[in-house]
Amino acid sequence: MFFKSNKKIKTEDLKLADFDKIWTKFCFLDETGTLSDQKDQYFTVGILKMSQPYYLQSKLFFERSKIRFYDEIKFNKLSKNNVNFAKTAIDALFETRSISFYSYSIITKSDYYLKRFDQNPWLAYEQITLKLLDASLSEQELIVLIADYVTTPKDIHFEVEVKKKFNQYKGRLALAGVCRFDSKSNDLLQLVDLLIGAVTYDIKFSKKLVDGSKYKLEIVNYLKGKLGTDSLIKGFKNHNINIFVDKTDHLNLTTNNNEANEKGLSS
Repeated sequence: MFFKSNKKIKTEDLKLADFDKIWTKFCFLDETGTLSDQKDQYFTVGILKMSQPYYLQSKLFFERSKIRFYDEIKFNKLSKNNVNFAKTAIDALFETRSISFYSYSIITKSDYYLKRFDQNPWLAYEQITLKLLDASLSEQELIVLIADYVTTPKDIHFEVEVKKKFNQYKGRLALAGVCRFDSKSNDLLQLVDLLIGAVTYDIKFSKKLVDGSKYKLEIVNYLKGKLGTDSLIKGFKNHNINIFVDKTDHLNLTTNNNEANEKGLSS
């Protein structure tokens, strides 16, 4: 094994010469929803974290080649023409080792959002990204963030600010860099879209905010079957998946739990 974990050495004391003790990971980030949308107030950010993207990317490329399917997979565009490949992509994720998934779902009118995040939706997006990165980072890890491309105002420098603020907060080089790509060019970003879309849709459907699209529900139920749960409205957590759902949502079907919400995501 190339990576040699040594808990006796503090993460902040590691040097570049300790390259075999630093675990480098790639994080693929996407979001669903819009923080400034007054009609659809649900917003989810998700991250897939892995040390070797090659393995999952190769599986997806192979499955695409087998059936000559080259369209972009997006949760909001699920149909009879792509639902089977969407299931294949989820299968590939669960069959690939050493991959973690983290997501954070919040409603923009919730107590927690109004209390903790900026009124400017672009700055709030940065803050939510930082929160999710903090949950996903482990000791002795150095991560690279690859995010879906989003057009922003000229005064918003997401890539620069996220890297600077995260490293300042951690007191070390924790985030090596941030780069945005159009998700059409990357299957792993598309897979994040599929996962966070399913999480958000399950919440909305449970609260009767959507009627229920046949193919979207098919993927929602397929993902829940893989996880071994019948609902994602309260979130979900196991050894490599952490789906966190804000608990101060006034539309929540469950009892509000502010204490649990304050703890938030955990790594």
